[in-house]
Amino acid sequence: MKKILSIVLVAFLTSISTYVIARKYLNTIVPVPVVQNEEASKDVQFASYSPEPDGGYVNLEDAAEKSSRAVVHIKTETKARAVQYRSPFGDDFFDQFFGGGQRFYQQLQQSSGSGVIISADGYIVTNNHVVDGADQVNVVLNNKKTYTAKVIGNDASTDLALLKINENNLPFIAFGNSDEVKLGQWVLAVGYPLTLETTVTAGIVSAKYRNIGINQSKSGNNAIESFIQTDAAVNPGNSGGALVNSKGELIGINSAIASPTGSYAGYSFAIPSNIVKKISADMMKFGNVQRAFLGVGYIDIKNATAEQISAYGLDKIDGIYVNQVYERSSAEDAGIKTGDILTKINNVQVKTGPQMMEQIALSRPGDEISITFLRNGKPYVTTAKLKNSLGNTDVVKASKTEKLGATLRELKKNELQQLGISGGVLVSDIQSNGLIAKQTRMKKSFVITQINEKDIQSAVDIEKILSSGEKEFQFGGIYPNYRGVYYYMLQLD
Repeated sequence: MKKILSIVLVAFLTSISTYVIARKYLNTIVPVPVVQNEEASKDVQFASYSPEPDGGYVNLEDAAEKSSRAVVHIKTETKARAVQYRSPFGDDFFDQFFGGGQRFYQQLQQSSGSGVIISADGYIVTNNHVVDGADQVNVVLNNKKTYTAKVIGNDASTDLALLKINENNLPFIAFGNSDEVKLGQWVLAVGYPLTLETTVTAGIVSAKYRNIGINQSKSGNNAIESFIQTDAAVNPGNSGGALVNSKGELIGINSAIASPTGSYAGYSFAIPSNIVKKISADMMKFGNVQRAFLGVGYIDIKNATAEQISAYGLDKIDGIYVNQVYERSSAEDAGIKTGDILTKINNVQVKTGPQMMEQIALSRPGDEISITFLRNGKPYVTTAKLKNSLGNTDVVKASKTEKLGATLRELKKNELQQLGISGGVLVSDIQSNGLIAKQTRMKKSFVITQINEKDIQSAVDIEKILSSGEKEFQFGGIYPNYRGVYYYMLQLD
């Protein structure tokens, strides 16, 4: 028993001694700091959500406030007028020469849309379809002041129009670079939808270089579509309004929606700001668009058939297959040949037709562009000097031919021989809003051989005759595979 008590006593005394010694030296020990990797800590964060300004989300408040001050409400009026309707089953000759067709009275029409102020001195960009055919255009600013606007120019091919009001020191939106727009980035759509006041909606960029065919009904093969697709809510009345990035820069003009009902259903489309900037600059300087043409027919992976994809190996290349090079075109002068695969325009990669058309649309006749292409698998680079629709590099004045609403193509020598004619211009497409569609029943494939009994050899001849100062014109010509000569009467405004 005494032995056990001795052991317990020794253990107790040992514990007491250990505690006293520890207390004595504990206060003199300096804790070792934990050293953090400063470089790593800058880039690495915990995955928890933080509402702090540096928490990772995009603040759109400044962009919304700035852009909403520079987006305007556009209201248009089309006066009442008598309209003559010709039955599509009637006879052109008797309808046009003996007053055939039914006449009716078109009531006063009013509509509205949106626009974007792009300069302090009153230039405003909107959609062509917002002001097309209007007799009066009024602009209501964000501060409720109203102005009568002048239409400086409009372009059905891009669905853009430029207006001007007499005012200075206006708030405006600076252009951003639409080539730098990324999938998934936040954007704001600003406009006047459904007759509401200024409305801002947010979304992300869901696709680029979209071609939805909406401009082709008005401008045919000349249509330029390379839309930015977003899921920002856009409704009727938003047309012509702004699509801006988080900095408040203009990256697009809202133009269309994809919807089975006519109202927003998840997808909206905006014209890229780089196109808007070039088209509006043309209208300011020349009064009309200076459109450049490369002069190729093409096939890309998006519009190719399964047979074409297999035959040309389109699924194995990132480019555009050239299946036609037009005579005396910029492409022919630059050495482009059928079978070449275009991969870059001015060092910008092009994989689809809309991408290529967008890059060409940024240039004017006379501009030189760099073209990177593949031939037999080998890369080449060439320079093309772009031409206008008349085949030269001159500045094109406001064209009377454009009012016809038709795509014209000069015939090749072998085509003239096959038709048995010495000259003529082919109508390859007709737009629904042009004079030809409104006043005649001319069809695609019609070959214009004379106007007012003057022979037609080229598109230049047509422009000269239409600019002669006369108001009425008799178009004569033929249809391939049909006998006889057909005549159509047309009046210019």
